[in-house]
Amino acid sequence: MSQDILRTAGPAVPLDDARIAPEKWLVLGAVFLAAVMMPLGFVAPVVALPAIGAELGGSAVALNWVVNGAFLAFGSAVMAAGALADMFGRKRLFGIGLVAYTILSLIVAFSPTLLVLDIARTLQGAAGALAMIAGFAALAQEFEGRARTRAFSILGTGFGIGIAFGPIIGGALIGSLGWRAIFVAVAILSLGVLAVGVPRLRESRDPDAKRFDIWGVVAFTVTLTLLTLAIMQGPQSGWSSPLVLALIGGFVVMLGAFLAIERAQERPMLDVTLFTYPRFLAVQSLPVAVAYSFIVVLFVLPARLVGIEGMSAAEAGLLMLPLSAPIAIIPFLGALLTKWVPAGPLSGLGLIIGAVGLGLLAFVAPGAGPVAFVLPLLLIGVGAAIPWGLMDDLAVSVVPKERAGMAVGIFATARVAGESIAIAVTGAVLLGFAQAGLVRAGKLAPDAVIATANGMVGGKLGEAALAAPSLGTGLLTQLYADAFSAAMLVLAAITLVAALIAIVFVRRHEVKDEDEADETLVLCEPEGV
Repeated sequence: MSQDILRTAGPAVPLDDARIAPEKWLVLGAVFLAAVMMPLGFVAPVVALPAIGAELGGSAVALNWVVNGAFLAFGSAVMAAGALADMFGRKRLFGIGLVAYTILSLIVAFSPTLLVLDIARTLQGAAGALAMIAGFAALAQEFEGRARTRAFSILGTGFGIGIAFGPIIGGALIGSLGWRAIFVAVAILSLGVLAVGVPRLRESRDPDAKRFDIWGVVAFTVTLTLLTLAIMQGPQSGWSSPLVLALIGGFVVMLGAFLAIERAQERPMLDVTLFTYPRFLAVQSLPVAVAYSFIVVLFVLPARLVGIEGMSAAEAGLLMLPLSAPIAIIPFLGALLTKWVPAGPLSGLGLIIGAVGLGLLAFVAPGAGPVAFVLPLLLIGVGAAIPWGLMDDLAVSVVPKERAGMAVGIFATARVAGESIAIAVTGAVLLGFAQAGLVRAGKLAPDAVIATANGMVGGKLGEAALAAPSLGTGLLTQLYADAFSAAMLVLAAITLVAALIAIVFVRRHEVKDEDEADETLVLCEPEGV
């Protein structure tokens, strides 16, 4: 692949041209509505997990699939969604995805068992990927240059609104109408987006997209599923158990098969040659860093606030506001700052701020009170919000405009699949530290260690105390605090590494040719690479 393909998704546009034409605002508004609704549907159920478990029962692993299943399906489907949107039309796929998302939301709302709920949530994640990626790809056809940067930063704000108010709305609905009301509300919002948004889009597709890479989709989905299952099962069965080793071996085999399938395609769903460029990999590190510095905290913290700190779902949702609210405000400001500060150092600075917040959160003691969480969560939220609105535009900018579906699909895969894996990894790390602490604290049978650790990490101290009555609630609380602290420090280290990558490998560059010398956004390697 030539170096030119790594420059922009279209002709060079002066960076000071960030105006959005009046007629384009309706198009932007359509996708913006979906950008608010989708993350709300993913985040709000997090605070509902204790209530779902109390009504439907199920193990900690089964309850985790309420979250992990949706993320795993979203991450598995995003590249396929981009390819389908390029082939069959972005507007058409946007509408189909919204219809499916609405129906599945209602199925989740009225699920009689946890198994039905988990299956419906998984399918809902795939439907959400179809709608979201098709909408983003449609939007990429409408804007160029800094106007596109501004448009995607506005979408980042929409995502932020959904994330910021998801825990609060979820907590309020649980307290007043019950956890099922969350999914009914999401279905109503989805219907609103379908009615108001879809008519505002114009149809577009890639004329060169001829066939759908079905085997690539299957191979990628199986690959990601095997990896996630291995990470989740490792602390339960032991990393050297035959089951976990089989899952890891299957992952390696399927990853090789997926790469071979994509290399053999004339029009691959994933152009794997892009990953030979350090500059392209650098952009993928941004969503991975945000996953470990922000997304996992969003999903791990409610269990501590409700189960360890003794808060209600509504109180926990309100305390999450310092973490989530910056995503609703700062992405737009971050796009404006790129007029004076390069995107790479700006993103790296944000990740450093987030790492500091994770370090402070690691040392908040159980029972310290809600105020002790505010500053660490605010720093984590601000740190993630700075690169949040810049990442999507950077991803679209590395492929030709007509392959926008592939560009958004690849990036969204790294973003959402990375989030799914990050949630599983952090859960495994937290469980591992909890198990290690229990082994040091007393002589428990291996099954008792696993059961106690699952109860602790899930915020169910009562279940943990029943599994290890000799240890006492006070000691279990302290062991949980030690495990939580160690896990947050691991996340801080990952975030700092990603910050260094962003600062070194992503920066603005001046592109000149025979006809023009406009400044445009590219991803550059440092000198000597």
